[in-house]
Amino acid sequence: MTTRGYALFDTALGCCGIAWGEDGLIGLQLPERDLAATRTRLRRRFPDAAAVNPPPAVRQVIDGVTALLRGAPAAFGEVRLDLAGIDAFDRDVYAAARTIERGRTLTYGAVAARLGMPRAAREVGQALGRNPFPLVVPCHRVVATGGELGGFSASGGAATKRRLLEIEGAPLPPQNLELFADLPGSAAGGEFRS
Repeated sequence: MTTRGYALFDTALGCCGIAWGEDGLIGLQLPERDLAATRTRLRRRFPDAAAVNPPPAVRQVIDGVTALLRGAPAAFGEVRLDLAGIDAFDRDVYAAARTIERGRTLTYGAVAARLGMPRAAREVGQALGRNPFPLVVPCHRVVATGGELGGFSASGGAATKRRLLEIEGAPLPPQNLELFADLPGSAAGGEFRS
């Protein structure tokens, strides 16, 4: 019998994936460039998971993610996460990030200060870059100081982060537009494509 499963599901931003085990959610995958890429990334991350119908608790997470990505409120505070193999610092960062309400942001430094480690902003950013549970652990709500978004490890990078914050109605820093941002092939410009 399979103890780990995964499922793909459509959202307003594209196909997402979710993986779970006996001890809770083991990962969430934001959309890649297409369905095949999302499936490939999810299967690479969780090679021992089988494509199966999600149980009710996972179905609730899927419904919440789908609602969130179309702009509706969704709460994930009760979602059980399987934190096996995640170090204590990262667990603490994820717990702090889970307290950030929809439509709000904190800086990496503010999260570090909440952990009693005010000089650990860079380490907070690194932990969030390893976050296997985006949206459930809302790493997109953690931004840099000085009006910058900071990094984002999902496909699309900072443009995806900006789009997620827009969907949630969070205040956004001004876009840092580059001189040639509108030229074809430019990575700048901030336009999100799903």
